[in-house]
Order: sequence, then structure tokens, then C-alpha cells
Amino acid sequence: MSKLRLKHFEDVIPVDRKTYKARLETLQHQMELIQAAYICRNLRAMIALEGWDAGGKGGLIKRLTETLDPRYTEVWPIGAPTEIERGEHYLERFWRRLPDKREITVFDRSWYGRVLVERVDGFATPAQWGRAYDEINQFEAVQAADGVRIVKLFLHVTQGEQDRRLKERLEVPWKRWKTGLDDYHNRSQRDAYTEAYHDMFDKTSTEIAPWTVIAADDKKAARLAGMEAVVKGLGAGVDLSWPDISPELEKAAKKAGVL
Repeated sequence: MSKLRLKHFEDVIPVDRKTYKARLETLQHQMELIQAAYICRNLRAMIALEGWDAGGKGGLIKRLTETLDPRYTEVWPIGAPTEIERGEHYLERFWRRLPDKREITVFDRSWYGRVLVERVDGFATPAQWGRAYDEINQFEAVQAADGVRIVKLFLHVTQGEQDRRLKERLEVPWKRWKTGLDDYHNRSQRDAYTEAYHDMFDKTSTEIAPWTVIAADDKKAARLAGMEAVVKGLGAGVDLSWPDISPELEKAAKKAGVL
């Protein structure tokens, strides 16, 4: 199997608006069917999103979840750990956010922070982030063994496209909340992050929880590709047929005059 390298995900064919809207509607309906099956069959799933700043994670999450029932959908934006969390094992806060039965949980950044930002900025020692690859693989293996479906997506944008989006976030007032000094600090560390991403792919793209890298310079194409990966990962092998009406429910509906 060839190694995942970001340079291989920089060519993307733009999607026109008409095609995008039609395909998005189809994918969102497929997500609705998948969610219904998860609710009816007590299934669970978690989706981990990683990628460059301004890579389009928020836009993908919005399209992925906007037609789903929010009672069975959870989105966790992951930032720096709190003071209490810094005193715990770094995976502890993710154990507390795992999906319950019938839930689909999305992590906007994830437990991979230990081998990414904590590695690059020195918040973890080489010994700590070095052993984290095996810890993460074990964490994901435990979830998979317990019946949790896992989808891991990485959104890759080129430096030029990232700069264009960062500029837009400064020029459009209502988008300024999306950016800050951290974006520019991280931008200055692009080479170090690229090395960390490649190590992450090499050491944690497993059979039970593989990484999917998405060429994200075109937002519409990236959203469709991301949703297609989620539909495939969450829907494979899942019975999406409608459940039968129970005899008791049918009897009650007939008595009420509904049927």
C-alpha cells in the first residue's frame, strides 16, 4: 500500500453549483437513512476531522449534520485542554465524549492533538508523543471492538489556498471570529506539521480506522468527498431497510383510527 502523502492531494476538479447541490442533497438523504438505521439498531459512530487551519472542516461539518436529528448527533470542537484536563491522561477527555448508543459524534479536531500540535509546539516530550501512536491505535481498537464505527478525515489545502482563505477571514467582518494569531503561528510551522501529518498517517492509518485524505482547495468538491467517505464508512454493512411495524403498534394505530 502506498503511503499517504499530502502532495498527492493537491489536484482537484472544481464542482459546479448545480452538480454540487444535486449531489449534496443525495448525500444528505443517505445520511438521514444511515442515522435512522443507527437509531433503530442502537449503533454508534464517531467521525474525527483533522486538517490545516481554514481547511474547511466547519463547512463540511455543517453540511454533514444540518439535516440530521440533533438529538442523536453530537459535535465536539476540540481546543486546548483545560487546567484540569492537563492533569489527566490526554485521552481522558475523549473517553468522556464517546458516542452513546444511537449517536453519531463528530470531533472537530481530535485525540491526534498529542502527535500534532503538542508535538510541533513542544507541549509533549518526544517520549510522550512517540508512544502516543500505539496508545491511539489501542484506543481506536477498543472502540471498534465495542461496535463503534470510526471515520477519520484529513482536509488538505495548499499554502496558496490557505492564505487566500485567511485573507478573506480578515476582510469579511462576520468571518473574523474564525481566525486568530494561532492560525499564523501554525502557518509558520507548515514543514513541521507536514512531517507530523505524514508520521500520523504512517503509524495510525489502520485496517479498522484508516485515514482518508481529501484534496480541499475546492470547497464544494471537498464537502462532497468528505460526505461520500462518511456515507461509505458509516453505511457499509449496515441494514438500511425500514423496520417493520410491530403488531402492538399497528393494533394501537388502528384502534385510534390512524390506520
